[in-house]
Amino acid sequence: MRRGSALALVVALLLTAGCADSGKDEAVERWHGGQIYLGTGNTTGVYYQLGGGLADIITRHLDGYQARAEPTGASGDNVVRIANGDMDIGFSLADTAADGYEGRASFTGRPQRVQAIARIYRNYTHVIVRKAAGISSFADLRGKRVSTGSANSGTDVIAGRLLTVAGIDPDAGITRLRLSLPETVKRMRAGEVDALFWSGGLPTPGITDLFAAAGDTVTFLPIADLTERLNQRFGPVYSAAELPRSAYGTARDVPTVAVANLILVSPELPDDLVESLTRLIFMYQAELGEVHPEGRNFDRASAADTDPVPLHPGAKRFYRSG
Repeated sequence: MRRGSALALVVALLLTAGCADSGKDEAVERWHGGQIYLGTGNTTGVYYQLGGGLADIITRHLDGYQARAEPTGASGDNVVRIANGDMDIGFSLADTAADGYEGRASFTGRPQRVQAIARIYRNYTHVIVRKAAGISSFADLRGKRVSTGSANSGTDVIAGRLLTVAGIDPDAGITRLRLSLPETVKRMRAGEVDALFWSGGLPTPGITDLFAAAGDTVTFLPIADLTERLNQRFGPVYSAAELPRSAYGTARDVPTVAVANLILVSPELPDDLVESLTRLIFMYQAELGEVHPEGRNFDRASAADTDPVPLHPGAKRFYRSG
């Protein structure tokens, strides 16, 4: 390598390192200033509702701190933004969080420095199709216009995996549209999208809106038969589940695939602060349940089961306190 090129490379690396350090320095300055940023998800999703509720609880009950909930691209976006110091706490699907922590799949070669404070409720995978699109089975998605969710979101990840194990190339076998949930619902109603994937708690407001406006023209696809293939290919984080008819007023329960959610934090957060944050989640869980029904489904007995993403030491301290 020429001397000039070598010098340029060194400068570039130093600048990159400086940017990363700068992000962490800014985060530390925020915490010391009493500001906490919380990454949520799409504005019509459950993450956004629960995130707003949690931010309100932190602001009201954690002396000296104010929390601000931010809309994001959900799981994958939250993992990256927590790791680089842009966010302090956030929600993620367990499979996406594991990929990020272990540096695999879309994070190959780039392990993300994140830790967890709790395993919370389960996300249910919604696969909804327009009846006029002629889709009666999962295989019929081939060649259709399909929204797989915001790019690199948990929905986008699980959609790609479901398509893969079903023998459909997620990038070539369909017209793949990476759209937010509000945009997906809008374009589904306009007939511009044939099918959508969504991974979320029950009920998800955006899906409720879709069925309220277009319930007679859309329907769910059952997908629980793909669970075993998912686990064989991508690890044992998925389970078969029933999406209950009561969630959206459908005629029957829908067999589907579920995956747990985690609340993630930066490893840089002080132990005392994280212990307090974890305690607030369970102390004021009833308030989260008022914000959204899934807030009632956090189980302290299983909350520490976040493997392979490690618990933050502050969260460990909370769970050991009894």
